[in-house]
Amino acid sequence: MQERLFARRDIVCSLAEPGWSYGHFRSPFYRYDLEQGATYCIYNRRMMPVSLTSSTREEGYWALRRTATRLDTGELPTEIAGPDAGRLLDRIFTRRVSTLAPGRCTYGIACWPDGGVLVDGILFRLDEERFWYVQAEGDFVGWVSAHALAYDVEIRDPDSWVHQIQGPKALDVLADACDDGLQEGFRFFDVREVTVGGQRVLVTRTGWTGEVGFEVYTRPGMDFDALWDRFTEAGARHGMIDIGLDPMDIRRIEAGILNNVSDMDRTMTPFEAGLGDYVDLERDDDFFGQEALRAADRRSRLYGLSCATAEPLIGGPVTRGGERIGHVTAAGWSPYLERGVAYVRLASADLLEPRQAEVVGFDLATHPCEIVDLPFYDEEKKIPRGLEAPAV
Repeated sequence: MQERLFARRDIVCSLAEPGWSYGHFRSPFYRYDLEQGATYCIYNRRMMPVSLTSSTREEGYWALRRTATRLDTGELPTEIAGPDAGRLLDRIFTRRVSTLAPGRCTYGIACWPDGGVLVDGILFRLDEERFWYVQAEGDFVGWVSAHALAYDVEIRDPDSWVHQIQGPKALDVLADACDDGLQEGFRFFDVREVTVGGQRVLVTRTGWTGEVGFEVYTRPGMDFDALWDRFTEAGARHGMIDIGLDPMDIRRIEAGILNNVSDMDRTMTPFEAGLGDYVDLERDDDFFGQEALRAADRRSRLYGLSCATAEPLIGGPVTRGGERIGHVTAAGWSPYLERGVAYVRLASADLLEPRQAEVVGFDLATHPCEIVDLPFYDEEKKIPRGLEAPAV
């Protein structure tokens, strides 16, 4: 049966009319996105801007690489607190996290018992008995809540909304926006509490871009407008613009950052997603999926795809000699590399070689491509650590 491919995408728009409007939630900064012509996707049941009419995808991309950008995200924080919080999270995640120091973050993957990926995200420790897990799309809340019944912990929704400011000037924006300035030593993967526009917020030096940046976590009842206005004023002095997800999506592909459910899902182990470094099978305690992962193939099925003549079609087939070997899970056109960049999920790790293949482009034509290792550049993460100059 011939595959039906469509050079279209499905997104959500906000209409000034009555009718069905259930099952999703708006951020406290919704009106600011709307004023800039936002269209949305639904992520963790939260509306997240995909595009803004105030800037093009290429303009947003270059601002992300050269100055600073702000995105109102759909990430979902959950608080895990109590005397057994560390012990429970060690059971949930594929690496031991109870040793994480207060004020620090780590990347955490949780698996189903069969070794398939349940969710990934950033875990940070606020004090000895209190953690926040900021997740991508996935079933984390139900999973951890069910297993928490056997532990002395409380699972709580902190009702926090996240926006991230990313780009070479991001930390300048933060220092300018903080009422008392930004103390030195804000390291990659640190978490701090700061005051911005009179509002106490958490900030983590993390992001989804492969650039220098930070993320801001609100608290309920705060003056959201004062917070947004203060960052807007500080950002204007450093060339910051607001963006939708589109420019950030290109940059995260270049950086080899994955999106749960689309790039990886419960049918793949962390090894198959190329994330084996985040699985510790030498631990002397148990975590969910441990036995299945010990028996699993350690080879990856997820790679980069480089196409000089087109932007690959998300969901489109990747073939070699007319035989399908995989499909595209994410794609964009890189202004920096001047080529289409994408992820290919191979049907089998045995299909990696040879690296030359064909891919369907967004124009629905077939184009030559090359399977490449991830990331596309900056393997040592010098850019987000602030050790490499911004793109020119």
